[in-house]
Parts: sequence; structure tokens; C-alpha cells
Amino acid sequence: MKKCIIVCLLLAVSLLPSHAYEQRNLLEKAATESQVKEDLVLNQAWVQYPSYTDRTGWDQLLGTNKEQIIKAGERYLGYNWVVVKATDYMEYEKSGSRNIMQIPNNKNTKAFGALLMAELAEGKGRFMGDIINGVLFFSEMTSWAESAHLAAYQKTHRAFPDFREDILELHQGGKAQMLSWTYYFLHREFDKWDPAISIRLRHELQKREIDPYLRRSDFWWQANNATSKTMVNNWNPWCNSNALMCFMLLVNDRDSLATAVYKSMVSVDKYLNYVKTDGACEEGPSYWGHAAGKLYDYLSELSLITGGKVSIFHQPMVKAMGEYIARSYIGDGWVVNFADASARAVNNISLMYRYGKAVGSQVMINMAADRNKVTPVEVPTDWLDFYESMETVRTLKELNAEKGGYKAPSFTWYPETQFCYMRNGTSFLATKGGHNGESHNHNDIGSFILYFDNTPIMIDAGVGTYTRLTFSNQRYTIWTMQSNYHNLPLINGVAEKDGSRYQAKDVKANGKKFSFSLDISGAYPAEAAVNRWIRSYQLKKNSLLISDQFSLRETKAPAQINFLTWGKVDVSTPGVVGIQVKDKVVQLSYDPHAFTASIEPIDLTDKSLSNVWGRKIYRVSLNAKAMVKEGSYQYEIIKKK
Repeated sequence: MKKCIIVCLLLAVSLLPSHAYEQRNLLEKAATESQVKEDLVLNQAWVQYPSYTDRTGWDQLLGTNKEQIIKAGERYLGYNWVVVKATDYMEYEKSGSRNIMQIPNNKNTKAFGALLMAELAEGKGRFMGDIINGVLFFSEMTSWAESAHLAAYQKTHRAFPDFREDILELHQGGKAQMLSWTYYFLHREFDKWDPAISIRLRHELQKREIDPYLRRSDFWWQANNATSKTMVNNWNPWCNSNALMCFMLLVNDRDSLATAVYKSMVSVDKYLNYVKTDGACEEGPSYWGHAAGKLYDYLSELSLITGGKVSIFHQPMVKAMGEYIARSYIGDGWVVNFADASARAVNNISLMYRYGKAVGSQVMINMAADRNKVTPVEVPTDWLDFYESMETVRTLKELNAEKGGYKAPSFTWYPETQFCYMRNGTSFLATKGGHNGESHNHNDIGSFILYFDNTPIMIDAGVGTYTRLTFSNQRYTIWTMQSNYHNLPLINGVAEKDGSRYQAKDVKANGKKFSFSLDISGAYPAEAAVNRWIRSYQLKKNSLLISDQFSLRETKAPAQINFLTWGKVDVSTPGVVGIQVKDKVVQLSYDPHAFTASIEPIDLTDKSLSNVWGRKIYRVSLNAKAMVKEGSYQYEIIKKK
């Protein structure tokens, strides 16, 4: 198999980004349906946690965290369940807000999870009445799906929940999983109150998760009819892992369970066929936990239910998908944030550790241990993703015992996804090629992110709070998605265009020279009238040299070279842009005969952005003084102190 990641090695390649849907079918090759059926572990014998009545087992599992979990549940004793009103759902159509519906819904699931865990920890029945109230409350809801996903995937395409259809989606599946664990642990205790409680809960889980998963094959995330043009993203392993866990907890008929397990394998194979062999997550580090991380959860479940007989953790691609999250970590809580990702690290430390153990990656184990020492993993406070949260608790002692010692590579190259990371001294550069039809795409082919001493200097702003607009056909009216608000040129006054046919060409990465280059002309539409625009980077220990070599078919508007930063910016001196970020003083130099510099302050009113960058970021634009059909420009970013 082609090596996925080449570290600290000279590499020169010229590739077009691959969209090909490669028929690997790793899971289907691992076992037939009849083999799966034979290997099934029935009657929940695979469960790694104590039964409800095993008080010694729970005391050993939770250890010193037991009282903390009980106290968290006590805050919800006598909880008043918040009705998610019809108008909360319909607000999504009215204003585009997802939060109007999601906030009260999330309050209820958080309360239920805290009550459930407190009862499992204490075992005295003190929380049982509130849990039963929650079971009835959730059973009476028309749908467990969220308004945005109802509007997208119901046959009505409306946000109001339609009682005639059960939608399988991300958070609906999470709630189904949490309630399936509730049934597993507590159904005998419920029967002491009234057998109808367990009967009702089991009925709702059958209706809302088990039956639609077996009956339907048309949910988009199942990707059953995937072609080379089909995008298959984090929804696939996420929804499948939730569904598989529900079947594992609720179904003990060997035939039905085998059908569901194998159906999930066929579906998840579509995701594994879509992801590039190099293992990079095109959705960015913020989504790794829901993409590769959910793949890990799914594969762990699959191994459990088959007694370890069906496992692909040995596959190099699965290991590469895991190690992406370690290699994308820059330092001091910062990560490479292409696509809809935040520049601030997401807390996936426990998941990283468990994934690393499964695939035998010391890279992941050491990174998780190092991160855990700086920001210790705590007992979860949200139990919606019950399996992952319980695994965090189960493996916490192991993680705390790890010594760590992660060594960041000087050069990481993902040749198919076309992400490139370089470290030279205390300088860090991330660049990308690819195409503009990726999952959670931003129009950012050829853009870069630059850090000095783990301090971001030239940035990718990230993404704001999701609304209806974010995933509509007006997505690219949002400034954070546009190439002119990335570190890229406007060519003839035209920005990059969205769509998979807009792609990088002649991509070359060189680990020995710390250089990266590509032709970004293919990312621009015809009206840009560009034949060739070679963007090149060379990273030095305290500087970055950038050059643009170009040829246009005609000239319509002067070139504009854009840079995004969050420091104090001074353009008063021709040829020099002064930037100060915290204690870092940086200078962007350019040819004053070719350009004039301007600053555009960007007010960040969205908390998803301001929580990372503060109240303002700045777009620095180098505006060409003349329209030139052919030529070259150079710019250098130097760390002064």
C-alpha cells in the first residue's frame, strides 16, 4: 500500500486531487454476513460495564469520580422537563436559527444523562422517579430529530416534526443510544414501578430506530448508491455507530441482529471508500471526533459484538485516519483549521488515546498523554453519547498512567487530500491544495496558516455559528467561506469558485527544502481569465517567503493579494506591513512599486469566532498599482521578535 504520510523526507509530487471513489470495501472483505451471524455475541455478554445491581463493580469503575457524578445528578432532582414547542421547531424556517429548538432539547438530554449516571453510580433508586419522567417525556415527543435535519430530510421538507415519518440523524441517534443503555441497565427496576414503563421505552426505540434502520436504505448518509461524485462525510460513521449500538443492546435474535450488523458494514464501507488513503480528515480537526472518531466507535462496537472476529484496526488507512488528529495539532491548544474547523483544539484526548491503543499508534498515545497533562481529562458532564462517555471513564486510569513524549514531525504530507504541514525551528506552516467540493468546504485552495512560536500570525478565521444559511445554496455568501477572506489573491477581481471541479493543479511538496507550490488557477471560474497562477511557499526558521507567478488571458482589474491576521496592523510605511500579535512582532514585506497596502477591520459578532480571535480580525490587502498579464510577485513574512 502506498505510504500515507511521509515525514522528514524529501518528497516532490505533482498530483491532481483525487475524487475517485475507491472500492476498498474493507469491512465486507473482512467477513460475510453468514460469518457475522456465526460470530455474534448475544444477550449483551459483550458489555464491559457492571450491571445496575453490581455496586462493587460501579464503585471500582467510578472510583473517586463517584461522588462528583452523584452531585451532578442531584442538581436535576425534581427537574422540570422543558417542552420543545412547535414554534421552536418552526423558527428554523422563519429565521434560520437552529438554537431556538436545540437549546431546550439539549437541556433535557443533559439533565437525563446526569440523572441516569447518578443513579448508576449510587444505586439507591433516589433518581429513578426523575428518570422515569424523562422516559415518558421523550416517548411523548413526536420526533427526537432536530429542526434543521427535519427540514432537510423529512419528506415534507418542513421543520415541524411529522408523526408519519421517523428520521434517523445524528442527535436523534445519540438520544436513541442513551435510551437504549437506559433500557439495558434499568428495565428491571422500571418493572418494579410499572412494567408499562419498560414496554413503552422498548416500543419507542423499536419504532424510532430499529425498524427504520432495517426498513430503509434511502437515508443519504447510508450512501448505498454512492458513486465517484457522492460525498460521504461524518454522518455515515456517526449515524451507523449509534444505530449499531442500539441493535447490540436491544436485539438478541441472531438473524435480525446479523442483518443489521452487516447492513451497517456495507454502509460504513462507503465512508471508507470515500476517505482518501492518506487518512486526512477534509472536514478539519473539529470534525475528526465525529468522522474518524466515530469510525473508531463503530469499529469498536463491531469488534465487541463479533467477539473480536471482525476488526480492521490493523489496516494502515485506519491508523492514518487516527494519526491525523495528532499531526494537525500545532501547540498551546491550536490546530490546523481548514474547512469548518475552529483553530482552537477540541477536547478529544480520551478518544485519541483509545484510538491509538486500538491501532497501535504510539504517536496518538503520546500526544494524548501530553495533552492530558496540560488539560486533564475529566468525567463527562454530557452523556448523550453514552458509549463514548463511558469509555472515557473506563480508560481514565490507563490514560493518566501514560508518560507521553510526543515529537512533532518537521514535515507531514497528505498526498491525496493535499494537506501539507511544515515545522522549521519555531515556525509552523500549513498549506493545502485539494478541491472546492470537500465536505464542510471553504473556497481555500492554495491558502496557508502561519504560526511563530505556537502563536497564530496569518490565520484561517474558521466558521461562525451554524444557521440555515450555512448548509444552503447561499453558503458562499458567508464571508468566512470565501477565498477573498482567506490568504489568497483576487484575480481580475474574481474569487475562487465552489464545486469539486475547481481544483488545484501541479501540487508539489518538498520536505527537505520546506517548500510547497501549486497552480491555483483551476480554482477560479472562467471570468477570472487566468491561465496560470503558481503560488509557492518556502518556510524558514523565522520567516516565510511567498511568491506568485502568473499568466492571464486578459486584464480586467488589478490583482488583490489578501492576508488575514488578528494582530495590530500598521500599513503606514510603504513596502512594510507591521503586525503585532501578543508579544510577537512580525513584518510583511512587499514591493512598494507594485502594491499599496490597505486594512479592513472585521468585527466578530459571532461567538464561535470571537471566542477564538477576540472582537476583531483584519484583512490586509496588497492592491496592485497596475494591471499586468504576466509577471511575478513576492512577499516575505518575518518574525522580528
